[in-house]
Amino acid sequence: MIVIDKQEISNIPFLQIVKEGQKDKALPLVFFIHGFTSAKEHNLHYAYLLAEEGMRVILPEVAYHGERAEQLTQEEFAAKFWEIVINEIQELEMLKNHFEQEHLIENGRIGMAGTSLGGIVTLGALTQYDWIKVAVSLMGTPAYLEFFDMQLSSIREKQIKLPITEEQIEQQREKLKPFDLTLQPEKLKQRPLLFWHGKKDQSVPFAPTYRFYELHHDHEKPELLQFIADKHADHKVSREGLLRTVMWFASHL
Repeated sequence: MIVIDKQEISNIPFLQIVKEGQKDKALPLVFFIHGFTSAKEHNLHYAYLLAEEGMRVILPEVAYHGERAEQLTQEEFAAKFWEIVINEIQELEMLKNHFEQEHLIENGRIGMAGTSLGGIVTLGALTQYDWIKVAVSLMGTPAYLEFFDMQLSSIREKQIKLPITEEQIEQQREKLKPFDLTLQPEKLKQRPLLFWHGKKDQSVPFAPTYRFYELHHDHEKPELLQFIADKHADHKVSREGLLRTVMWFASHL
């Protein structure tokens, strides 16, 4: 039987999904981060299949989402996108430290994945934490600055007024540099990383992510960096993407 356990640490609500008899054992641990405007419960199907493979899966609630939602206008919410990304990367360490202190991580085997915003968080976290051993990005992008500029250009074209100043926009852009994997690809350190991305994605662009893969995959070690490009998909992960994610962690973690 698979158990869903709702917990909270440092005001961060999360779900823990694990086989009933393994709850108190040290296991490989996978953090799975949900997308923008989504919530932790929306990725239970990933967590169930990963738990079936003997992993402990943690689904955190991202700031301003789900249980942590606040009364924000659409413009205010959109303006917080990158603040949310960086905050989630920082909160990950608190969650990891908790499970480490409880001796619930088997031999430091920690993986990370996420959809959309969660994929972006995953790729940024790889620049910060060596303790992430395996990762999957579903519809994410490692190109923080390029994506930020594309978002800003789209907002200006639509003549949407953001509730922040030009100076604040530039400060926000500057804060993203340390998390942009395209600026420091050496930080990947040959850790196994799988990308899944739909070619028709209109929310998170396909091209910058695929360009990163083309530049940095190693023909001698193709098993370490792989890319699944779905020519029919837009901003929704296919069942193949779900199953390949599970297989990736089962193989590498």
